[in-house]
Amino acid sequence: MLDELLEAWRTNNRINLFLIDKISAAGMKCTLSKHGGRDVARQFAHLHNVRVWHLERRAKDLVEGVLARAPKRRGMKKGVFTTLGYFIAHESHHRGSILLTLKECGHKLPQNDQYAIWDWDRI
Repeated sequence: MLDELLEAWRTNNRINLFLIDKISAAGMKCTLSKHGGRDVARQFAHLHNVRVWHLERRAKDLVEGVLARAPKRRGMKKGVFTTLGYFIAHESHHRGSILLTLKECGHKLPQNDQYAIWDWDRI
């Protein structure tokens, strides 16, 4: 079961990396905000920052790179599956925002790339 849980997380991460690879430099600068909101690149940076923030709160030993001792970690109130679901939902929300931003700004990804993120057996 742990292997399946890790594969779900890895698939989510591969989708993020796939999109980063497919979006042009001009696309990364796109934003729909008129008031200084995040452009596409900053939305990806936000995903990274949220991951780091949760690690700092829950697994300081991993952030510091100290793996030799038994880790002392703050528990996840609803368990690891629910927490993973939260992370994937959060990142999926931002991917949707990113794709909409690109479309509205005239940097829509090719249809094959849009559909590729749903082909989890291949990505």
